[in-house]
This record gives sequence, C-alpha cells and structure tokens, in this order.
Amino acid sequence: MAKKKLGLEDLGGFVFSTNEDFDDSEYADEESQEPLPPGEQELEAHFSNKGRGGKTVTIIKGFQGPEEDLIALGKMLKKKCGVGGSTKDGEIIIQGDHRDKIMQLLKKEGYKVKRVGG
Repeated sequence: MAKKKLGLEDLGGFVFSTNEDFDDSEYADEESQEPLPPGEQELEAHFSNKGRGGKTVTIIKGFQGPEEDLIALGKMLKKKCGVGGSTKDGEIIIQGDHRDKIMQLLKKEGYKVKRVGG
C-alpha cells in the first residue's frame, strides 16, 4: 500500500498558481544565498551529556551556510580529533569532551568560537 499524501509539502515543493505575476523568490531555498565567510561566523562550543546515556559530547552550534559545508567541517573536526560524531539539525556533534582542541582548530580555520557551559 502506497504512503498517503498528507499535504502540499509532500508533493515535492510544487507551487500551484494560476497567477502569472507570481514571484517565487520569497520561497527560494536558503542554500542559494551566499554563505558567510568563516571570519563573520560566530560558533559556540557546547559540552553535553544529557540524553546520551551519560556519554559526553561536544556540540558545535551557530554554523551558517550550506549543508555540504557543515558536513565537510564536521568531517574535518572528527578526523583531527580522531573520534566519531555526526552532523544533523545544523549542529556538529563530536564524541567526547574536545572543546579546547576543536576551538583551536576552528580558530585556525578563521572562525570565531565561544566556549559555552562548564
């Protein structure tokens, strides 16, 4: 049995309009905008162990840019720290408390980084 369509967003982003003057620029993806250069971005390095069975993680928040750049930055940080992690919901999650090392790496890349929490 096929999945039932629930709303217009399930139709793949189609806009049904008979108005010839319709301006779809207000619906353009945010990814089409110019990404901010690293020097203008202010990232936050958080420490957390909530909701992870007591395991500690470092969370990098505040990245503004395309998802591909976020994934590439997360991959670089994981490789330099020699640990695992993931990238989701606009955040980079690195296993373990590596805030100091990550902050140094991000500053080398030109980002402004602020330490948040403990």
